[in-house]
Amino acid sequence: MKRSIRAFFLALTVIGAAVALLAPVAAEASAIVDTGYVVDALKRHAIIWDTRSAADYTQGHIPGAVNIGDVGVVLRDENKEDYIALDSIEQLLGAAGIDPSKEIIVYGVKANPYVYFGLVTLQYVQAANAKVYHGGMDDWKSAGQPVATEPTTLAPIALQLQVNPALLVDTAEVVSKLQDPRVQIVDTRTPKEYRGEDIRAIRGGHIPGAVPIHYMENWVDPETPDKLEQKLVSTKDGMNLKSRAQLQELYAKLDPDKETIVYCQSGIRASETATVLKELGFKNVRVYDSSWLGYGNTLDAPAEDVTFLNVGLLQSKLNAMQKRVEKLEKELAEGKAAK
Repeated sequence: MKRSIRAFFLALTVIGAAVALLAPVAAEASAIVDTGYVVDALKRHAIIWDTRSAADYTQGHIPGAVNIGDVGVVLRDENKEDYIALDSIEQLLGAAGIDPSKEIIVYGVKANPYVYFGLVTLQYVQAANAKVYHGGMDDWKSAGQPVATEPTTLAPIALQLQVNPALLVDTAEVVSKLQDPRVQIVDTRTPKEYRGEDIRAIRGGHIPGAVPIHYMENWVDPETPDKLEQKLVSTKDGMNLKSRAQLQELYAKLDPDKETIVYCQSGIRASETATVLKELGFKNVRVYDSSWLGYGNTLDAPAEDVTFLNVGLLQSKLNAMQKRVEKLEKELAEGKAAK
């Protein structure tokens, strides 16, 4: 009997030690990483992907980072703002040596949703180990880390990508799920977009039943961009993500066990919220790639708070603006001639 008791407690000790060893691994499972993680990742030769424009990259980037240009431009169709063809994505990533089978960390400037779009893209092409550096260049510089200006070139690779179709959802599927009690929809746009006051498609409004939670609400202080512009604050610290407890409170009305479809205007802002929801343990999070640009332009798709684009008013404003520009150009030309 005593041996059985000793064996039992020995087993508990072994299990406890195993859990302690596995704890760091569980922590590393987060897709959102910090400066220290990036520093260590560079030492183990992880791929660092700078998702900003080529001009911004040239002005200063994390040493060793590669760049293919602004991801919001190079990876999307200019008109529909959906993904470009898969073979074109293969060529872009392959030419830059961005191998989805390796550890990849994407970054840009702090809290920029386009960085999260880069992460979702990697997840879509089934990258084995993709992370996002939320603090980006702002945190990197603040930490006193070195900055490079010379571009990094990795050996190009030939890619044959396989996508994860369950990650994204299209307009037809969204419409088909509107009455499904097992599905919840999150609108990450601004309140004005949600209410149809800011029209960015043929019509404004929102998907029926969608829960409005602006993606900036994920931040410690959503007003930080405005405060920076007004010079009320001097850092982007307010754009740090809220604590886990605060984020759980923000999304408390949602059910983590339901299928969760996240959308915005074109899938960019939705990518940031989708990542946060996954961090909180939501089991089936999907990004509506076409988002309101696709839904709002599909006129037979049910919508709420519907408003329509007043083309005549828009044309009138454009004409007035053009006249002001012409007047300014004339005044400038007259001023130069008078000299």
